Amino acid sequence: MTELNPEELVAQVRAYNPKSNSDLIRAAFDYGRRMHEGQYRHSGEPYFTHPIAVAHILAEQQLDDATIITALLHDTIEDTGSTYSEVSERFGPDVAELVDGVTKLTNLQLSSTETKQAENFRKLFMAMSKDLRVILVKLADRLHNMRTIRAMRIEKQVQKSRETMDIFAPLAGRMGMQWMREELEDLAFHVLNPDARASIIRRFVHLQKESGDVINKITKDIRKELDRVGIEAEVFGRAKKPYSIWRKMQEKDQSFSRLSDTYGFRVITDSEADCYAVLGAMHQRWRAVPGRFKDYISQPKSNGYRSIHTTVSGRDGKRVEIQIRTRQMHDVAEAGVAAHWSYKDGVRAENPFAVDPAKWIASLTERFENAEDHDEFLENVKLEMYQDQVFCFTPKGEVVKLPRGATPLDFAYAIHTRIGDSCVGARVDNIRVPLWTRIKNGQSVEIITAEGQSPQATWLDIVVTGRAKSAIRRRLREEDRERFIRLGRELARVAFDHVGRKATDKALATAAKQLSLGGPEDLLARLGSADLAARDVVAILYPNAVDTGSEIDAARAVIGLEPDQSFQIAQCCQPVPGERIVGITYRGKSMMVHSIDCRALEALDGDSSRWVDVHWHSGQHPAIHTVTLNVVIANGPGVLGRICTLIGEQKANISNMTFVDRKPDYYRLLIDVDLRDIEHLHAVMLVLEAETDVAEIRRHRDLSRAP
Repeated sequence: MTELNPEELVAQVRAYNPKSNSDLIRAAFDYGRRMHEGQYRHSGEPYFTHPIAVAHILAEQQLDDATIITALLHDTIEDTGSTYSEVSERFGPDVAELVDGVTKLTNLQLSSTETKQAENFRKLFMAMSKDLRVILVKLADRLHNMRTIRAMRIEKQVQKSRETMDIFAPLAGRMGMQWMREELEDLAFHVLNPDARASIIRRFVHLQKESGDVINKITKDIRKELDRVGIEAEVFGRAKKPYSIWRKMQEKDQSFSRLSDTYGFRVITDSEADCYAVLGAMHQRWRAVPGRFKDYISQPKSNGYRSIHTTVSGRDGKRVEIQIRTRQMHDVAEAGVAAHWSYKDGVRAENPFAVDPAKWIASLTERFENAEDHDEFLENVKLEMYQDQVFCFTPKGEVVKLPRGATPLDFAYAIHTRIGDSCVGARVDNIRVPLWTRIKNGQSVEIITAEGQSPQATWLDIVVTGRAKSAIRRRLREEDRERFIRLGRELARVAFDHVGRKATDKALATAAKQLSLGGPEDLLARLGSADLAARDVVAILYPNAVDTGSEIDAARAVIGLEPDQSFQIAQCCQPVPGERIVGITYRGKSMMVHSIDCRALEALDGDSSRWVDVHWHSGQHPAIHTVTLNVVIANGPGVLGRICTLIGEQKANISNMTFVDRKPDYYRLLIDVDLRDIEHLHAVMLVLEAETDVAEIRRHRDLSRAP
């Protein structure tokens, strides 16, 4: 490729699309080159060599002009002075939308914490639903970045490689672009485990010296059988990628020498009938390996993939994996969902097996809409993307699809929540097994139930599916109602005492009526489960009792504001009076107040014009400044109640409580405590730290909540 010259790209596109708008591609090339002028990659090359390479990768897939132009411009809006309106004016709204979509994807942190990751996956699928070409450009962008990753710092290489292995490689596979998935995996594997990869390659070289060109020999054997039965077909053979072999070694817990099917072969025929004829010839000549046959022609994958897979004991008893498909099926197998946009001879390729992207996205996202929580949503996404799943059967022969590692409990909840809740045991292939047994492909599972059985907290550590986890948590919440009522009564007592009142049954009944709840017990249960803040209940009954009159007005708590300027407390660091603070201005007159040591300020280091020197008003502040505490407590009778009592005794109010982790011996929870100032915070933390049943306490700060 001649660097920074559009003619090779133009010629590559015109080779499969003679009707391509070459002038528009040249114009995009010149515009992108001008916008990126003076920018360089880590390798020292001009930055625009990267968009050119991405465009060539997509041209190899024979994609339309809009996708090629988007590849050339995909970093302009984010990294240069270019704007959406300028791109739209020069290259049309279709290209501008695509470039904007790629920019938004680039800014998503897909490998962040689970809650944030679930939210960002939703955004990713929204971008996909608008136009799948956005993902095609992003995948090609990641592929070229991985091909040139050695120029990056080692820690950046590892971070990008993990993200590639976890997100982008499975996504490419889910879209049917298997060649891209394998290359992305191998490039990431090269960074994450170079010794293992080198070892596998050395074993291949050694094997070739020992047995000669195995691929050529087996290819000739297959062609000989095809000639014998008179079938015209192409035969290709290849060694499997190092990462594919490594994964099988890990899954099967086998050494390389015991791993048999390290080679794969493809037979490309003229018709579907020939595919089944080839299958018959292969099984007549060699013995089929049980459990290794899949017919994706009669049951295609949702991304359009069709092929017959079989494994036979070939030459010298070596296992040989053979994939059999027609030429049109092969085109879809290579391009996946991208085949929908492929051009041949200037027109969109009419491939009957190419899946409609709109229908594919609809089928992919349908199940996500009903996900009850982050766990279930992420599990659905990863089950769809990774295709890392097992198929098992009910006693009546119905197929149930579960993620790899699923247990009989997951199976029970997949059938019905009632079956899961009442599960007491399971039989797998008619043998009684523990509930933590991992189900394997093709097994038959029978669930044993009993009246009166209910979920145990330890089940959360056994199940892997989001559906099962959600159902177990929901049932545990119901069963904890009595405990929540007791805890709620204590929270109410402390909150009412704080304003010199009593939490009488009549007061609670009145508050419940105001909140349209069923009665005092419903109110207390919601208090105990942190669905309702005790302070809010007090405010409903005694709105004037919260204000003492001698306290500083919360609206004037910060000094250093402009006249009529409002402020908000940053939720990422939750500063309280007594701490050093700084103000960051936003559009209009709004200001966000951060702690001086907040890590979110690092991103604003170069924009000093927005920093404002502010400080807290001296005097007594009301106890309305929320701080989140990360607390680990022993899982024992009355422990949580004592913790709440200790906080209440410090005249602090618990406004929210979230269980982060439940184990048989401890709980980790986030407690939102409303405080006056930093001294009040220290007093609360000190009294909790002195408690025997508190294993750990620290202030919780969440950068994902930064403005």
